[in-house]
Amino acid sequence: MLSFYGLLEASLLVVNGLAIINRERVLNKIVKNNQYSSFDSNQQNSVKMQLVNLVTAVQTVMRIPLIAINIFVILIKLVLG
Repeated sequence: MLSFYGLLEASLLVVNGLAIINRERVLNKIVKNNQYSSFDSNQQNSVKMQLVNLVTAVQTVMRIPLIAINIFVILIKLVLG
């Protein structure tokens, strides 16, 4: 069954997946290093660059909150089954 908690748990798994992507191995394959460091407006508006920026932002901002959220979800799973 699809519940609100199931949607929250699925989104947590997706954010966890984004947080553990290795920048050097994965993102450099998607976008060449010189394209990523340039400030050309055409490159920054592409879908590819927006996804790279999203992954970088998730890795930077959500690292510490994800630890706390994951601990909370694990405790909920242990208590409620």
